[in-house]
Amino acid sequence: MSWGTELWDQYDNLSIHTNKGIEVLDKYANFLRDRVAIETEYAGKLRRLVKNYQPKRKEEEDNEFTSRQAFRNLLKEVGDLAGQREVVSETLQQQIIQSVALLSKTLREDRKKCLTDGTVLQQCLSAQLSSLERAKRNYDKAYRDSDKAVENYKKADMDLNLSRAEVERYKNIMTSKNQQSDDAKNEYANQLQKTNNLQQHHYSMLLPAVFNRLQELDEKRTLGIREFIIGAADVESSVAPIIARCMEGIVKAGESINEKEDSLKVIERYQSGFTPPTDIPFEDLSKMDLSNVSNYSHSTIKGTISVRRKGVRNNILQSIFGSNKQRQIIEACITMKNSLTADGQKEDFSDLPPNQQRKKLVAKIAELQQRVDQETNTRDGLMKMKIVYEANSSLGNPMTVEGQLNESEHELEKLKRDLKKFQDILDKANQLQVANNSPQSHRNQLQNGHRTSRHSNGSASADDHHDADDQPDDAGSLSRSDSEDNVAQIQNGHNNNNNGSSASPESGLGTSHTSLPGSGQGSANENAIGEETCYETEVELLQPLGTCRALYPFEASSEGSIPMSEGEELQVIENDQGDGWTRVRRANNSNGWDEGFVPTSYIECTLFA
Repeated sequence: MSWGTELWDQYDNLSIHTNKGIEVLDKYANFLRDRVAIETEYAGKLRRLVKNYQPKRKEEEDNEFTSRQAFRNLLKEVGDLAGQREVVSETLQQQIIQSVALLSKTLREDRKKCLTDGTVLQQCLSAQLSSLERAKRNYDKAYRDSDKAVENYKKADMDLNLSRAEVERYKNIMTSKNQQSDDAKNEYANQLQKTNNLQQHHYSMLLPAVFNRLQELDEKRTLGIREFIIGAADVESSVAPIIARCMEGIVKAGESINEKEDSLKVIERYQSGFTPPTDIPFEDLSKMDLSNVSNYSHSTIKGTISVRRKGVRNNILQSIFGSNKQRQIIEACITMKNSLTADGQKEDFSDLPPNQQRKKLVAKIAELQQRVDQETNTRDGLMKMKIVYEANSSLGNPMTVEGQLNESEHELEKLKRDLKKFQDILDKANQLQVANNSPQSHRNQLQNGHRTSRHSNGSASADDHHDADDQPDDAGSLSRSDSEDNVAQIQNGHNNNNNGSSASPESGLGTSHTSLPGSGQGSANENAIGEETCYETEVELLQPLGTCRALYPFEASSEGSIPMSEGEELQVIENDQGDGWTRVRRANNSNGWDEGFVPTSYIECTLFA
C-alpha cells in the first residue's frame, strides 16, 4: 500500500505529518545532546571527586595499610568509570548525534523539494480547471444569446408590420449567435477533455509519485530513529564489560582489606622496642648510707665542673668570634655529626625509638645499596666504553670518558663509605637491642635499684644516680661520669666518639668534629686564648639545602657577610632563621669555598625536595 493511491486527496495532511516526523527526529537529537552533556558533566565530576580524595604527599606513609590501599584502588576504578562515561559521551557525539543532524537536514531538503513539486502540480491542475470554468461560462452565455436571437427572429418573421430588410437583419443576427454558440460549445468540449486528461494524469501518476517520495522520506526517518536508538544502546553496551570489570575491581579492593594485617602494621610502625618499666622499689630514707650521699655529692661536683666547662667553651667561642651569628655558624659546623635530614630527623635516626631506628636504617641501607649497584653499572659501562675507544680511536677519544670515569669512581667511593657507616650504625643498634633485652641487663637494673627512663631520641637517663661509675655495662643510659670521660678524651685530643652516637649535653663538645686543644684546662687555657694561637679545624662541608640566584648586587659591609653580583648562582646551606639573613656558599678557585650571609630579600631560593 502506498500513500499515492490510498491518500491521493490528503496532500495537506501528509505535509503536516512529515513535518511532525522530522520534528520528532530533531527532538531525539536534542535529547542525545542533553544526555551527552550530562555524561560529560558526570565524568568530569567523577574525575574531580577522584582528584580531591587522592592521598596527600604527607599521607603516603599510611599507604601500607590495606584499607588505604583499597581506597586508592577504589579511586582508580572510579577514575576508570569516569573514563568510560567519557567514551560514551564522545561516541554518542561523534557517531549518533552527527548522523541524526545530517539525516534531519537531508529529510528537510527532500521534503521541501517534494512539497514544491506537489505545489507545482496542484497549480497546473487548478489552472486547467480555471480554463474549463471560463470555457463553460462562455459557452453558457453564447447559448443563451443564440436562443434569444432565434426567438427574436421568429417574432420578426411573424410580424407583418416589419419590412423584409428588418426581418433579414434579425435572421443574420440569429445565424451569428448560433455560430458563436457552436464555437463556445466546441471550446468548452475541448477544455473539458484537456481537464479530464490532466486530472486523470495528475491523480494517477504525478501526485502519487510525490506522495510516494514523501512516504519513502518518512520511512527513512522512522528507520533512522530505530537505528539511532539501537546504536546508542550499543555504545552503552560496548563499555558495559569494562564497567563490570571496574565494579569487580572495587569489590576486589574491598575484599583485600585485612584488619589483622593492618593491626600488625600498626604494631610494626609504632613499636618502640622498649621494655615495660619494672616495679618501683621502696626507698627507706632512714636507712640511706653515707656512700650514697658521698656518691651524690661527687656527682653534683662533676655536674658543676661540667657546667663550668660549658661556660668556658662559650667564652672561648665568644672571644674568637665576636658576633652571635658567627658563633652559631661555628657551632653548626661542630655539631655536623648530628645534622638533620630533609624530613627533620637525625642522620643516624637516633632520635627515633630503637625499632623504628632499625627500620629506617634498613631502608636507608637498601637505598644506598641500590645506588651503589647503579653507580657500579655506570662505572663498568664507562670502562667498557674507554676500552673500546682505546682499541679503535676512530670511534671516540678515550680522554673524553676519563673525567666521567673519575667522577663515577669518586661517587662510588662516597656511596660505599655511607653504606659502611649506616651498616655500622645498624650493627650497633642491633647489639644495643640485644644488650637491653638480656637477663643481665634486667638484673643490673634490679640490683641498682633504679628505673631507666627511655626518651623518644633513643637515649636514656637514670632517675637516681647511686653508683654511676660502677655501671659500665648499662648500654641503655649515659651517666654523668661517662660524659666527663668523653670531655677528658676531647681535652687530650683523642675523641673516640666517631659513630655519631648521642653524648652528654654537659660536655658541650661531645658531638664535635673539631678538636680544640686545651678547651677544658681552666683559666690557664683562658689566658692562652689572648695569645696568637692557631687552631686546626677539620669540618665537613654542610650539605646544600638548595640553590639561589642573586636578584640584586650586594656589597658585604658587615662581618660574616659575603658580596654577590646580580644573577650569580649560590648554594643555600642554612635557611633564614627569622633575622632576614640566609647563609650561602660558592666555589672559590683559590680558597676552595666561600661561605657567608646575604640578605634574604636579595635572593630567589629553590630548595631541594
